[in-house]
Amino acid sequence: MAYQGFAQEYLGMPAVTRAYTTACVLTTAAVQLEFITPFQLYFNPDLIFRKFQIWRLITNFLFFGPLGFSFFFNMIFLYRYCRMLEEGSFRGRTADFVFMFLFGGFLMTLFGLFASLFFLGQAFTIMLVYVWSRRNPYIRMNFFGLLNFQAPFLPWVLMGFSLLLGNSIIIDLLGIAVGHIYYFLEDVFPNQPGGKKLLLTPSFLKMVFDTPEEDPNYNPLPEDHPENHPRDQDQQQHPQ
Repeated sequence: MAYQGFAQEYLGMPAVTRAYTTACVLTTAAVQLEFITPFQLYFNPDLIFRKFQIWRLITNFLFFGPLGFSFFFNMIFLYRYCRMLEEGSFRGRTADFVFMFLFGGFLMTLFGLFASLFFLGQAFTIMLVYVWSRRNPYIRMNFFGLLNFQAPFLPWVLMGFSLLLGNSIIIDLLGIAVGHIYYFLEDVFPNQPGGKKLLLTPSFLKMVFDTPEEDPNYNPLPEDHPENHPRDQDQQQHPQ
């Protein structure tokens, strides 16, 4: 029964959230079982461009460290806010959501070229949290029952929590910066006087991820109308 409930919940997840969360869990499991090592996954520009280990451009976003508090903490936030974005402001806009992933990953990778950052998954999670928090500014949040605040402060609270744990806040700042760039270009600048939408989702992504909308002006040919198929109607009324 528990397995059926888990399977139903898993299959009920939106597609992008399910794919990304699953990839992160499977990557961590593979490292934990020693099928692969973190040294095969981390971001290394020299190995990417000279040894053509292109997979590192993706795998550095999938590994969140060994099983432990930090891993589960990141997975909870990744799953929660990725899903709320996909089912909220990106509902019915899967291609736009994928494009946000690509845009954020591209900017983080550019920054990673000039900084000693090996894994960018946590920064990506913070980016998702930042975009969600700015699009839901009036929601009240509670952090471990200790702090009450408005949603836009959540990324900064998470950064403070990382600082308390003794972690570097460079990753958090990177996620906040990239999230703000996306939010500004997508939600703020187009609504400014003289502004326009700069982030345009490529048409091939829409073809792959978005179901085509029905043309409201489409009129079927007369022979395609059901009333013009009396034989079919007769078969439906008198099944054999």
